Amino acid sequence: MKRRPTLIVFVKAPRLGTVKTRLARAIGQSAAWRFYRETTATLLARVGWNPRWRTVLAVTPDAFASKGRFWPRAFARSPQGRGDIGRRMARSIADLGHGPTVLIGSDIPRIALRHIEDAFRALARADIVFGPAEDGGFWLVGTREPGILRRAFRDIRWSSATTLAEARANLEGKRVALVATLADVDDAAALARISRS
Repeated sequence: MKRRPTLIVFVKAPRLGTVKTRLARAIGQSAAWRFYRETTATLLARVGWNPRWRTVLAVTPDAFASKGRFWPRAFARSPQGRGDIGRRMARSIADLGHGPTVLIGSDIPRIALRHIEDAFRALARADIVFGPAEDGGFWLVGTREPGILRRAFRDIRWSSATTLAEARANLEGKRVALVATLADVDDAAALARISRS
């Protein structure tokens, strides 16, 4: 029997003062906390329940993978583990993926079902797929070959305007596909752009 593809959603336990800290500096901790909870709930409602893939939540801090009550119980959960964001993403895809696997963040207000569908379709012909973020990073990464991520994420600067460009430069000779460019909201400027659109 063919296994369904896997969608992994990186989530952080939405505790006041610990989520969207850059955004909180501009709008306050309570507003940033509400934004994160609402955005995560909307994202899971839009893309988490599709029967064509199984959805797994990769949770940080790790303890909340088993005790957090912030997300629907129907979703399987797994701890993200230690390391920088690249190490945690690569490990989650290697450990949780079955065949084509796509990983997204939980702070993408404009995400739609079609974006996930496009990413899985792209993996039929590409080695790796990215969803570029407006800030130069990426909001989605997917592959059928988990080992490719160690190469893609080698020596790149996270949370910079060149993060995606650096990852792509590490993938010379590989088939790289891109899906829609979306905003992941990390700070007040990104929130303002989303609010205007």
